[in-house]
Amino acid sequence: MNSIDRPALIDSVHTALARSRAVVLSGPRQSGKSTLAQSFLPRSSARYFDLENPLHESRLSQPMDTLSRLHGLVVIDEVQRRPGLFPMLRVLIDRSDAPGQYLLLGSASAQLLRQSGESLLGRVEVVEVAGFDLGEVAADYLENTSTNTSTSTGGRSEMEHVEAAATQLWLRGGFPRAYLAASDADSLAWRASAISSHVEVDLPQLGLGIAAPAMLRFWRMLAHCHGQVWNAAEPARSLGVSEPTVRRYLDILTHTLMVRQLQPWHENLGKRQVKAPKIYFRDSGMLHALMGLCTMPELLAHPRCGASWEGFALEQVLRLARPDAAYFWSTHQGAELDLLLLKGDRRIGVEFKRADAPSVTRSMRTALQDLKLERLYFVYPGAHRFALEDRIEAVPLSALLPLQET
Repeated sequence: MNSIDRPALIDSVHTALARSRAVVLSGPRQSGKSTLAQSFLPRSSARYFDLENPLHESRLSQPMDTLSRLHGLVVIDEVQRRPGLFPMLRVLIDRSDAPGQYLLLGSASAQLLRQSGESLLGRVEVVEVAGFDLGEVAADYLENTSTNTSTSTGGRSEMEHVEAAATQLWLRGGFPRAYLAASDADSLAWRASAISSHVEVDLPQLGLGIAAPAMLRFWRMLAHCHGQVWNAAEPARSLGVSEPTVRRYLDILTHTLMVRQLQPWHENLGKRQVKAPKIYFRDSGMLHALMGLCTMPELLAHPRCGASWEGFALEQVLRLARPDAAYFWSTHQGAELDLLLLKGDRRIGVEFKRADAPSVTRSMRTALQDLKLERLYFVYPGAHRFALEDRIEAVPLSALLPLQET
Protein backbone atom coordinates (compact mmCIF):
# COMPACT_ATOMS: atom_id res chain seq x y z
CA MET A 1 0.00 0.00 0.00
CA ASN A 2 1.37 3.42 -0.93
CA SER A 3 1.10 6.46 1.29
CA ILE A 4 -0.01 10.06 0.78
CA ASP A 5 1.92 13.07 2.05
CA ARG A 6 0.04 15.28 4.53
CA PRO A 7 2.08 18.52 4.63
CA ALA A 8 -0.68 20.76 6.05
CA LEU A 9 -1.24 18.36 8.94
CA ILE A 10 2.49 18.10 9.59
CA ASP A 11 2.69 21.91 9.64
CA SER A 12 -0.16 22.03 12.17
CA VAL A 13 1.70 19.65 14.48
CA HIS A 14 4.95 21.62 14.06
CA THR A 15 3.10 24.81 14.99
CA ALA A 16 1.46 23.19 18.01
CA LEU A 17 4.77 21.74 19.24
CA ALA A 18 6.41 25.15 18.88
CA ARG A 19 4.06 26.67 21.45
CA SER A 20 3.07 23.75 23.72
CA ARG A 21 4.98 21.24 25.83
CA ALA A 22 2.32 18.61 25.11
CA VAL A 23 0.25 18.01 21.98
CA VAL A 24 -2.54 15.45 21.61
CA LEU A 25 -3.17 13.88 18.19
CA SER A 26 -6.80 12.85 18.46
CA GLY A 27 -8.60 10.80 15.85
CA PRO A 28 -10.26 7.47 15.12
CA ARG A 29 -8.20 4.33 14.79
CA GLN A 30 -6.39 3.88 11.47
CA SER A 31 -6.77 7.55 10.54
CA GLY A 32 -3.01 8.00 10.21
CA LYS A 33 -1.96 9.25 13.65
CA SER A 34 0.95 6.82 14.07
CA THR A 35 2.21 7.47 10.53
CA LEU A 36 2.09 11.20 11.22
CA ALA A 37 3.94 10.81 14.52
CA GLN A 38 6.72 8.90 12.77
CA SER A 39 7.37 12.03 10.69
CA PHE A 40 8.64 13.51 13.95
CA LEU A 41 10.14 10.47 15.67
CA PRO A 42 10.80 6.95 14.28
CA ARG A 43 9.01 4.07 15.97
CA SER A 44 12.42 2.46 16.62
CA SER A 45 13.40 5.33 18.93
CA ALA A 46 13.69 4.68 22.65
CA ARG A 47 11.46 7.76 23.09
CA TYR A 48 8.56 6.17 21.18
CA PHE A 49 6.07 4.21 23.32
CA ASP A 50 3.19 2.26 21.76
CA LEU A 51 0.99 1.19 24.66
CA GLU A 52 -0.58 -1.59 22.57
CA ASN A 53 2.88 -3.19 22.42
CA PRO A 54 3.56 -5.14 25.67
CA LEU A 55 7.31 -4.50 25.38
CA HIS A 56 6.78 -0.76 25.10
CA GLU A 57 4.28 -0.79 27.94
CA SER A 58 6.73 -2.61 30.18
CA ARG A 59 9.28 0.15 29.55
CA LEU A 60 6.79 2.50 31.23
CA SER A 61 6.33 0.35 34.33
CA GLN A 62 7.94 3.22 36.28
CA PRO A 63 6.71 6.13 34.13
CA MET A 64 7.92 9.07 36.21
CA ASP A 65 11.44 7.67 36.48
CA THR A 66 11.55 6.74 32.77
CA LEU A 67 10.06 9.89 31.25
CA SER A 68 11.86 12.37 33.50
CA ARG A 69 15.18 11.16 32.07
CA LEU A 70 14.24 11.56 28.37
CA HIS A 71 15.35 14.58 26.37
CA GLY A 72 13.58 15.91 23.29
CA LEU A 73 10.29 14.76 21.84
CA VAL A 74 8.58 11.77 23.46
CA VAL A 75 5.74 9.99 21.63
CA ILE A 76 3.14 7.97 23.56
CA ASP A 77 0.75 6.11 21.24
CA GLU A 78 -2.70 4.91 22.44
CA VAL A 79 -2.24 7.02 25.56
CA GLN A 80 -5.87 6.56 26.62
CA ARG A 81 -4.93 3.01 27.68
CA ARG A 82 -2.97 4.53 30.62
CA PRO A 83 -5.14 7.35 32.03
CA GLY A 84 -2.88 7.55 35.07
CA LEU A 85 -0.18 9.08 32.88
CA PHE A 86 -1.96 12.43 32.55
CA PRO A 87 -1.44 13.71 36.12
CA MET A 88 2.19 12.59 35.97
CA LEU A 89 2.70 14.37 32.64
CA ARG A 90 1.26 17.53 34.18
CA VAL A 91 3.99 17.42 36.82
CA LEU A 92 6.74 16.90 34.20
CA ILE A 93 5.40 19.69 31.97
CA ASP A 94 5.33 22.14 34.88
CA ARG A 95 8.89 21.36 35.91
CA SER A 96 11.26 23.80 34.26
CA ASP A 97 14.12 21.32 34.54
CA ALA A 98 12.22 18.48 32.82
CA PRO A 99 13.77 18.05 29.34
CA GLY A 100 10.96 16.31 27.51
CA GLN A 101 8.20 17.42 25.18
CA TYR A 102 5.24 15.11 24.58
CA LEU A 103 3.24 14.05 21.52
CA LEU A 104 0.29 12.00 22.77
CA LEU A 105 -1.72 9.83 20.38
CA GLY A 106 -5.11 8.42 21.19
CA SER A 107 -8.30 7.16 19.64
CA ALA A 108 -10.78 10.02 19.66
CA SER A 109 -13.01 9.87 22.67
CA ALA A 110 -14.65 12.12 25.20
CA GLN A 111 -12.70 10.18 27.82
CA LEU A 112 -9.33 10.96 26.24
CA LEU A 113 -10.07 14.65 25.73
CA ARG A 114 -11.54 14.98 29.22
CA GLN A 115 -8.45 13.38 30.73
CA SER A 116 -6.11 15.66 28.82
CA GLY A 117 -8.30 18.69 29.44
CA GLU A 118 -8.63 18.18 33.20
CA SER A 119 -5.10 17.03 33.92
CA LEU A 120 -3.26 19.17 31.38
CA LEU A 121 -5.53 22.24 31.29
CA GLY A 122 -3.65 25.11 29.67
CA ARG A 123 -0.71 22.85 28.91
CA VAL A 124 -1.91 20.76 25.98
CA GLU A 125 -3.00 21.51 22.42
CA VAL A 126 -5.23 19.12 20.48
CA VAL A 127 -4.73 18.45 16.75
CA GLU A 128 -7.46 16.38 15.13
CA VAL A 129 -6.30 13.71 12.68
CA ALA A 130 -9.10 12.49 10.43
CA GLY A 131 -8.78 10.55 7.16
CA PHE A 132 -7.48 12.02 3.90
CA ASP A 133 -9.22 15.12 2.57
CA LEU A 134 -9.69 16.37 -0.97
CA GLY A 135 -6.62 18.59 -0.86
CA GLU A 136 -4.35 15.70 0.14
CA VAL A 137 -5.64 13.16 -2.38
CA ALA A 138 -5.78 15.73 -5.21
CA ALA A 139 -2.17 16.80 -4.62
CA ASP A 140 -1.08 13.16 -4.57
CA TYR A 141 -3.07 12.34 -7.71
CA LEU A 142 -1.62 15.29 -9.61
CA GLU A 143 1.92 14.46 -8.51
CA ASN A 144 1.61 10.83 -9.60
CA THR A 145 0.02 11.61 -12.95
CA SER A 146 2.56 14.32 -13.77
CA THR A 147 5.61 12.22 -12.89
CA ASN A 148 4.46 8.82 -14.13
CA THR A 149 3.19 8.92 -17.70
CA SER A 150 2.05 5.30 -17.48
CA THR A 151 -0.66 6.30 -15.01
CA SER A 152 -1.73 9.39 -16.90
CA THR A 153 -4.43 9.36 -19.55
CA GLY A 154 -3.14 11.67 -22.25
CA GLY A 155 -4.90 14.99 -22.59
CA ARG A 156 -6.66 14.95 -19.24
CA SER A 157 -6.68 18.31 -17.51
CA GLU A 158 -5.66 18.88 -13.91
CA MET A 159 -9.33 19.44 -13.07
CA GLU A 160 -10.20 16.01 -14.47
CA HIS A 161 -7.49 14.41 -12.36
CA VAL A 162 -8.82 16.16 -9.26
CA GLU A 163 -12.34 14.99 -10.11
CA ALA A 164 -11.07 11.40 -10.36
CA ALA A 165 -9.44 11.67 -6.93
CA ALA A 166 -12.61 13.22 -5.49
CA THR A 167 -14.75 10.40 -6.89
CA GLN A 168 -12.57 7.72 -5.29
CA LEU A 169 -12.51 9.66 -2.01
CA TRP A 170 -16.32 9.96 -2.03
CA LEU A 171 -16.85 6.25 -2.68
CA ARG A 172 -14.19 4.80 -0.38
CA GLY A 173 -13.81 7.51 2.25
CA GLY A 174 -10.58 8.94 3.64
CA PHE A 175 -9.27 6.23 5.96
CA PRO A 176 -5.84 5.47 4.45
CA ARG A 177 -6.30 1.69 4.13
CA ALA A 178 -9.76 2.15 2.62
CA TYR A 179 -8.77 4.85 0.14
CA LEU A 180 -5.51 3.18 -0.94
CA ALA A 181 -6.88 -0.39 -1.19
CA ALA A 182 -6.11 -2.35 -4.36
CA SER A 183 -9.80 -2.59 -5.32
CA ASP A 184 -13.23 -1.37 -4.30
CA ALA A 185 -13.98 -4.82 -2.87
CA ASP A 186 -10.81 -4.75 -0.73
CA SER A 187 -11.70 -1.26 0.45
CA LEU A 188 -15.22 -2.34 1.46
CA ALA A 189 -13.86 -5.39 3.28
CA TRP A 190 -11.50 -3.20 5.32
CA ARG A 191 -14.28 -0.75 6.21
CA ALA A 192 -16.67 -3.54 7.25
CA SER A 193 -13.96 -4.97 9.51
CA ALA A 194 -13.21 -1.53 10.96
CA ILE A 195 -16.89 -1.00 11.81
CA SER A 196 -17.05 -4.35 13.60
CA SER A 197 -13.83 -3.64 15.49
CA HIS A 198 -15.09 -0.24 16.55
CA VAL A 199 -18.19 -1.60 18.27
CA GLU A 200 -16.68 -4.89 19.51
CA VAL A 201 -13.20 -3.74 20.62
CA ASP A 202 -12.68 0.03 20.63
CA LEU A 203 -15.80 1.10 22.51
CA PRO A 204 -15.40 -1.49 25.30
CA GLN A 205 -11.72 -0.47 25.70
CA LEU A 206 -12.94 3.09 26.26
CA GLY A 207 -15.16 1.86 29.07
CA LEU A 208 -18.41 2.22 27.12
CA GLY A 209 -20.60 -0.70 28.15
CA ILE A 210 -22.91 -0.99 25.15
CA ALA A 211 -23.80 -4.31 23.56
CA ALA A 212 -22.10 -4.52 20.16
CA PRO A 213 -25.22 -5.78 18.29
CA ALA A 214 -27.31 -2.85 19.58
CA MET A 215 -24.70 -0.27 18.63
CA LEU A 216 -24.16 -1.83 15.20
CA ARG A 217 -27.91 -1.85 14.53
CA PHE A 218 -28.16 1.79 15.62
CA TRP A 219 -25.20 2.75 13.43
CA ARG A 220 -26.82 1.15 10.39
CA MET A 221 -30.09 2.88 11.21
CA LEU A 222 -28.25 6.18 11.51
CA ALA A 223 -27.06 5.84 7.91
CA HIS A 224 -30.61 6.59 6.82
CA CYS A 225 -30.57 9.80 8.90
CA HIS A 226 -27.49 11.16 7.13
CA GLY A 227 -28.06 14.80 6.21
CA GLN A 228 -31.32 15.04 8.17
CA VAL A 229 -32.40 16.88 11.31
CA TRP A 230 -32.05 14.56 14.28
CA ASN A 231 -35.19 13.05 15.76
CA ALA A 232 -34.64 10.42 18.45
CA ALA A 233 -38.19 9.10 18.49
CA GLU A 234 -38.05 6.76 15.48
CA PRO A 235 -34.70 5.03 16.23
CA ALA A 236 -35.72 4.69 19.88
CA ARG A 237 -38.94 2.92 18.86
CA SER A 238 -37.14 0.67 16.38
CA LEU A 239 -34.51 -0.35 18.93
CA GLY A 240 -36.97 -0.66 21.80
CA VAL A 241 -35.00 1.74 24.02
CA SER A 242 -35.57 5.20 25.43
CA GLU A 243 -34.81 8.43 23.58
CA PRO A 244 -32.04 9.34 26.10
CA THR A 245 -30.41 5.96 25.31
CA VAL A 246 -30.29 6.56 21.56
CA ARG A 247 -29.04 10.07 22.26
CA ARG A 248 -26.19 8.49 24.24
CA TYR A 249 -25.44 6.17 21.30
CA LEU A 250 -25.32 9.19 19.00
CA ASP A 251 -23.02 11.11 21.33
CA ILE A 252 -20.61 8.15 21.50
CA LEU A 253 -20.29 7.99 17.71
CA THR A 254 -19.84 11.77 17.70
CA HIS A 255 -17.06 11.70 20.29
CA THR A 256 -15.23 8.98 18.35
CA LEU A 257 -15.38 11.21 15.24
CA MET A 258 -17.55 8.83 13.24
CA VAL A 259 -20.55 11.17 13.16
CA ARG A 260 -20.87 14.96 13.06
CA GLN A 261 -23.72 16.73 14.81
CA LEU A 262 -23.96 20.02 12.94
CA GLN A 263 -25.62 22.44 15.31
CA PRO A 264 -28.33 24.92 14.24
CA TRP A 265 -27.69 28.66 14.15
CA HIS A 266 -30.06 30.75 16.23
CA GLU A 267 -30.61 34.46 15.82
CA ASN A 268 -33.40 36.82 16.83
CA LEU A 269 -34.97 37.16 13.40
CA GLY A 270 -38.63 37.04 14.38
CA LYS A 271 -38.89 33.56 12.85
CA ARG A 272 -39.29 30.11 14.38
CA GLN A 273 -36.00 28.32 13.80
CA VAL A 274 -35.10 24.63 13.92
CA LYS A 275 -33.20 23.80 17.11
CA ALA A 276 -32.16 20.14 16.66
CA PRO A 277 -28.80 19.24 15.05
CA LYS A 278 -28.31 17.71 11.63
CA ILE A 279 -26.56 14.34 11.45
CA TYR A 280 -23.72 13.65 9.01
CA PHE A 281 -21.30 10.75 8.69
CA ARG A 282 -17.83 12.24 8.78
CA ASP A 283 -16.47 9.57 6.45
CA SER A 284 -18.51 8.77 3.34
CA GLY A 285 -16.82 5.38 2.99
CA MET A 286 -18.14 4.28 6.37
CA LEU A 287 -21.61 5.46 5.35
CA HIS A 288 -21.44 3.43 2.14
CA ALA A 289 -20.20 0.33 3.98
CA LEU A 290 -23.15 0.49 6.36
CA MET A 291 -25.47 0.85 3.36
CA GLY A 292 -23.81 -2.14 1.62
CA LEU A 293 -22.51 -0.12 -1.36
CA CYS A 294 -19.27 -1.32 -2.93
CA THR A 295 -18.95 0.26 -6.40
CA MET A 296 -19.67 3.60 -7.99
CA PRO A 297 -22.55 2.24 -10.14
CA GLU A 298 -24.18 0.89 -6.97
CA LEU A 299 -23.77 4.25 -5.26
CA LEU A 300 -25.11 6.23 -8.21
CA ALA A 301 -28.20 4.02 -8.40
CA HIS A 302 -29.00 4.32 -4.70
CA PRO A 303 -31.87 6.64 -3.65
CA ARG A 304 -29.64 8.26 -1.00
CA CYS A 305 -26.88 9.07 -3.49
CA GLY A 306 -27.62 12.81 -3.43
CA ALA A 307 -27.59 12.97 0.36
CA SER A 308 -24.31 11.04 0.44
CA TRP A 309 -22.63 13.43 -1.99
CA GLU A 310 -23.90 16.53 -0.22
CA GLY A 311 -22.60 15.29 3.14
CA PHE A 312 -19.25 14.39 1.58
CA ALA A 313 -18.96 17.86 0.03
CA LEU A 314 -19.91 19.53 3.33
CA GLU A 315 -17.19 17.61 5.17
CA GLN A 316 -14.60 18.64 2.57
CA VAL A 317 -15.54 22.32 2.90
CA LEU A 318 -15.15 22.10 6.68
CA ARG A 319 -11.79 20.34 6.37
CA LEU A 320 -10.42 22.79 3.81
CA ALA A 321 -11.92 26.09 4.99
CA ARG A 322 -11.18 25.51 8.71
CA PRO A 323 -13.76 27.99 9.98
CA ASP A 324 -13.88 29.30 13.55
CA ALA A 325 -17.37 27.81 13.84
CA ALA A 326 -19.93 26.14 11.58
CA TYR A 327 -23.71 25.73 11.71
CA PHE A 328 -26.74 25.05 9.55
CA TRP A 329 -29.81 27.28 9.53
CA SER A 330 -33.44 26.37 9.03
CA THR A 331 -36.77 28.02 9.82
CA HIS A 332 -40.21 26.50 10.19
CA GLN A 333 -41.29 28.76 7.29
CA GLY A 334 -39.03 26.75 4.95
CA ALA A 335 -35.94 28.95 4.58
CA GLU A 336 -32.68 27.10 5.13
CA LEU A 337 -28.93 27.14 4.59
CA ASP A 338 -26.85 23.96 4.53
CA LEU A 339 -23.74 25.51 6.05
CA LEU A 340 -22.96 28.82 7.77
CA LEU A 341 -19.21 29.42 8.20
CA LEU A 342 -17.95 31.98 10.71
CA LYS A 343 -14.41 33.28 10.27
CA GLY A 344 -13.65 36.27 12.46
CA ASP A 345 -16.44 38.73 11.70
CA ARG A 346 -17.13 37.18 8.28
CA ARG A 347 -20.20 35.08 7.49
CA ILE A 348 -20.04 32.76 4.49
CA GLY A 349 -22.96 30.60 3.37
CA VAL A 350 -22.66 27.33 1.47
CA GLU A 351 -25.38 25.28 -0.25
CA PHE A 352 -24.76 21.75 -1.55
CA LYS A 353 -26.66 20.06 -4.34
CA ARG A 354 -25.81 17.17 -6.61
CA ALA A 355 -27.32 18.91 -9.64
CA ASP A 356 -26.14 19.59 -13.19
CA ALA A 357 -27.59 23.11 -13.41
CA PRO A 358 -27.28 25.23 -10.24
CA SER A 359 -29.93 27.88 -9.77
CA VAL A 360 -30.74 30.43 -7.07
CA THR A 361 -33.69 29.60 -4.84
CA ARG A 362 -35.90 31.84 -2.76
CA SER A 363 -34.48 30.16 0.34
CA MET A 364 -30.93 31.15 -0.67
CA ARG A 365 -31.94 34.78 -1.13
CA THR A 366 -33.62 34.74 2.28
CA ALA A 367 -30.52 33.30 3.94
CA LEU A 368 -28.29 35.85 2.20
CA GLN A 369 -30.40 38.70 3.55
CA ASP A 370 -31.46 37.44 6.99
CA LEU A 371 -28.04 36.08 7.98
CA LYS A 372 -26.15 39.05 6.46
CA LEU A 373 -23.85 36.79 4.48
CA GLU A 374 -20.77 38.20 2.82
CA ARG A 375 -21.03 35.56 0.09
CA LEU A 376 -22.98 32.40 -0.65
CA TYR A 377 -21.44 29.50 -2.57
CA PHE A 378 -23.47 26.82 -4.35
CA VAL A 379 -21.25 23.72 -4.40
CA TYR A 380 -22.18 21.20 -7.10
CA PRO A 381 -20.47 18.35 -9.04
CA GLY A 382 -20.01 20.29 -12.26
CA ALA A 383 -17.04 21.60 -14.22
CA HIS A 384 -17.46 25.39 -14.27
CA ARG A 385 -17.32 28.16 -11.69
CA PHE A 386 -19.60 31.11 -12.40
CA ALA A 387 -21.69 33.84 -10.78
CA LEU A 388 -25.40 33.14 -10.29
CA GLU A 389 -26.34 36.49 -8.79
CA ASP A 390 -24.67 39.26 -6.85
CA ARG A 391 -22.70 37.57 -4.00
CA ILE A 392 -23.94 34.10 -5.05
CA GLU A 393 -21.55 31.85 -6.97
CA ALA A 394 -21.67 28.29 -8.31
CA VAL A 395 -18.50 26.37 -7.38
CA PRO A 396 -17.62 22.83 -8.57
CA LEU A 397 -16.58 20.40 -5.87
CA SER A 398 -13.29 19.92 -7.72
CA ALA A 399 -12.61 23.66 -7.32
CA LEU A 400 -12.99 23.62 -3.54
CA LEU A 401 -9.28 24.09 -2.98
CA PRO A 402 -9.31 27.79 -3.98
CA LEU A 403 -12.45 28.30 -1.87
CA GLN A 404 -10.41 28.44 1.31
CA GLU A 405 -8.51 31.44 -0.05
CA THR A 406 -11.60 33.40 -1.06
